[in-house]
Amino acid sequence: MAPSTHTVTNQVPPLVGYDVFAGDRALTEAVERHLAPGILREAQEELSTLGRAAGSAQAQEWGAQANENPPKLRTHDRYGHRVDEVDFHPAWHRLLGHAVTAGLTDAWGREGGHVRRAAGFLVWTQAEAGHGCPLSMTHAAVPALRTDPALAAEWEPLLTSHVYEEGLRPASQKAGVLFGMGMTEKQGGTDVRSNTTRAEALAADGEYLLTGHKWFCSAPMSDGFLVLAQAADGLSCFLVPRVLPDGARNPFALQRLKDKLGNRSNASGEVEFDGTWARRVGEEGRGVRTIIEMVAATRLDCVVGSAALMRQAVAQAIHHSAHRSAFGGLLIEKPLMRNVLADLALESEAATTLALRLAAAYDADTEQERAFLRIAVPAAKYWVTKRCSAVVGEALECLGGNGYVEESGMPRLLREAPLNSIWEGSGNVQALDVLRALQREPGALDAFLREVGKARGADHRLDAAIKDLLTELADLKAVEARARRLVERMALVLQGSLLLRWAPPEVADAFCASRLGGDWGSAFGTLPHSLDLATVVERARAGES
Repeated sequence: MAPSTHTVTNQVPPLVGYDVFAGDRALTEAVERHLAPGILREAQEELSTLGRAAGSAQAQEWGAQANENPPKLRTHDRYGHRVDEVDFHPAWHRLLGHAVTAGLTDAWGREGGHVRRAAGFLVWTQAEAGHGCPLSMTHAAVPALRTDPALAAEWEPLLTSHVYEEGLRPASQKAGVLFGMGMTEKQGGTDVRSNTTRAEALAADGEYLLTGHKWFCSAPMSDGFLVLAQAADGLSCFLVPRVLPDGARNPFALQRLKDKLGNRSNASGEVEFDGTWARRVGEEGRGVRTIIEMVAATRLDCVVGSAALMRQAVAQAIHHSAHRSAFGGLLIEKPLMRNVLADLALESEAATTLALRLAAAYDADTEQERAFLRIAVPAAKYWVTKRCSAVVGEALECLGGNGYVEESGMPRLLREAPLNSIWEGSGNVQALDVLRALQREPGALDAFLREVGKARGADHRLDAAIKDLLTELADLKAVEARARRLVERMALVLQGSLLLRWAPPEVADAFCASRLGGDWGSAFGTLPHSLDLATVVERARAGES
């Protein structure tokens, strides 16, 4: 036994063995606010069960294992036959199986389904974010498939199933399936209309053979994919199964897996199609319109996923500060650290509140709410995902050198943080999408302003920000160069309005003073010292057992 030279003290215990859902007051209040009384109790029990699992030592170990053992590509079997399979660590399957069982691909067919699923996605993503990719695309494929009632009848029950079955087999032989997506190509990226993948019609109605490639194919071990390809009448949407009904493998040549900054537990591949059988989804030449609802749903998941990363980072920073002593007292009691933590907590709560409001709009599914989503989703996707990296980076710094080592879990959060800002259209794409809605869909702007206006008169700083925003919106000439500034302002005004209506006064006051009133610096920890920061920090503290 090695000799003991001294006793180590002042070490922070791990944040483990707690209910991730019940310990998040902003999230629990949002669920209570947006769900009908008749289903609230059941949803709360489901989310608490998931929250306890997410906060368990077991789930944390699965997350670490899945990232320490990234997926491996097997292009051929021992005899030289192409198999094009990706092998995942067992921890990946356990995470994914738990998520599917918890209903994280099932939102479209049950009351309050989007709020329940968004809350669950926010909770479970805090255990590990990478496996959220197939969950998100499986969930989001449903509205695209509903453009073809026959396809929807065949696939939707499997997509929304609570049963996870790994391995490639015909979909008819599985109790549940996962979907991926293939849109971008080498020459175009986001400009999908420059795609060159060809779709040649077969004699059978709606059947095609695809030839071409996809530069980013997400979750390549999924059972089916929605892809874009050029048919006779233009860019169209297709369903590509990995395994054909007779059990034969559909040509789906995986060239390599991407070596990514983060999201390392998840596989993203480059795939070649060579006579790959597909079913058309929607009309020929209407591919973008067909797949756009899938894109919108995955963009909302980008917001929810970023809110989850922020929440976990802030929870870890506050937990560390509540247990670590320096300069004669706990870090959380030091005025400057409290300012930093409160500033981070504001960003996290604003993101969570906005994400659940958007999910509730999906559940309502009225013309007014659909118009609101048309602007609010890309605006939220732009702003919340951009704030994620800044929040996680600052939260990591709260742990000092301890936060810079892998064992803390913070580096994994930091590597993951930029992903949602890039996935499903980067910042410029979102800003331009908002501009298109402003210019082409006046009902969308009206719905947005109605939502923001619900808090008008509650705070003079919000009122002033709305006035400035209306001035900006009155002049849309040469607007592209200032699109980011405009969309940022729209997102902040929307967050401020929501917090004034639903958050405690201390939170709303601090948000409006800093984000809308301009009493803020260029870094976190620069909130006005006169605010009630202790209350803001305590509200954001994760529940601990």
